[in-house]
Amino acid sequence: MPSLHPQLPLSRRGFLVASAGAAATLGLASAPARADSKARPFGRYGSPDRRRTPGTLYVDRQGRGDFTTVQAAVTAASGTGRTLVLAPGVYRETVAVDVTRTEATWIGASEDPRDVVIVYDNAAGTPKPGGGTYGTTGSATTTVQADGFTARWITFANDWLRAHFPDITGTQAVAIKVQGDRSSFTHCRFLGHQDTLYADSTALGTFARQYFAHCYVEGDVDFVFGRATAVYEDCHFRTLNRTDLAAAPYGFVFAPSTAVANPRGYLVTRSRVSSEAPDACYKLARPWVPGSDTTARPMLTVRDTHLGTGIDAVAPYTNMSDTHPWQNQRFAEYRNTGPGAVISVPDNRPQLTDAQAESATREAYLGDWAPWTEGC
Repeated sequence: MPSLHPQLPLSRRGFLVASAGAAATLGLASAPARADSKARPFGRYGSPDRRRTPGTLYVDRQGRGDFTTVQAAVTAASGTGRTLVLAPGVYRETVAVDVTRTEATWIGASEDPRDVVIVYDNAAGTPKPGGGTYGTTGSATTTVQADGFTARWITFANDWLRAHFPDITGTQAVAIKVQGDRSSFTHCRFLGHQDTLYADSTALGTFARQYFAHCYVEGDVDFVFGRATAVYEDCHFRTLNRTDLAAAPYGFVFAPSTAVANPRGYLVTRSRVSSEAPDACYKLARPWVPGSDTTARPMLTVRDTHLGTGIDAVAPYTNMSDTHPWQNQRFAEYRNTGPGAVISVPDNRPQLTDAQAESATREAYLGDWAPWTEGC
């Protein structure tokens, strides 16, 4: 299904992924592309004629690699420890990495995430060819179930738009669902509206650790959600405007669904939250207690982070269901700054003590796994 109706003007989301590099006005700071798309599409990472390693495969839409689609390369890259190098381009497809393809690495060859975009436009309510609808999980453009997955300099997007499909009520549209343990994303972008980044695990009793560093995430409703143990460090979260709503709240940045037995949920540290919406139109978070785990006790700690004017400083948290009030969950903050972090009603902004903050670190959350020390 095409992402843009020809009779409609080119939308912000459509412009964002219409061509590689079209999103120069958003996301990470501009950087010169290191891969010459004509002479050296894979930059410093070799080519099919001079492979970086025997297990490296090259993907290029123009046919200069081993494969022209990401999924074809994933299918060929069986086993463990395989690397995919992606040349600049917009890869319009869905991609699935199953549990057998462990320790995989994907690299955006230009080292600018705006140049390599993996995008599709399924929503939860999109009809499936064989009947039924995709559901939230099935809407994901990219699904990663394998442990040890690493991605660098890649944009993961879902460009489905509510305005184009007013009859569809299932408006969740996932850019990526990550379920594996030791999943690492650096200098990546995650673009969507509702349910953009699904940081989860393969099973209720599995505590998957995930690390996001120097990443950009945008959306509106619950756009960072799931039950993983996930650390977001030096990341930028941006809330989008909503012309379809007459009043706040427009949405919620985080919606963790941490299992009650998991001592670690989401940790946001040294990051920032900005907004293109009017002031105070967004909540920082609400707890997700899904029907599949009614004992979940969502956990979110936001520390040393700048909260912009888009966040409702008076009441930054709200309930997803009154049966599970946010006050009964594990929400806390520590030394945040900015207009969205002002504490005017202390009961609405639980704070860590200095002693408690000592265990709210990436090291404590990720244990014996140290992805921030890994090189390219």
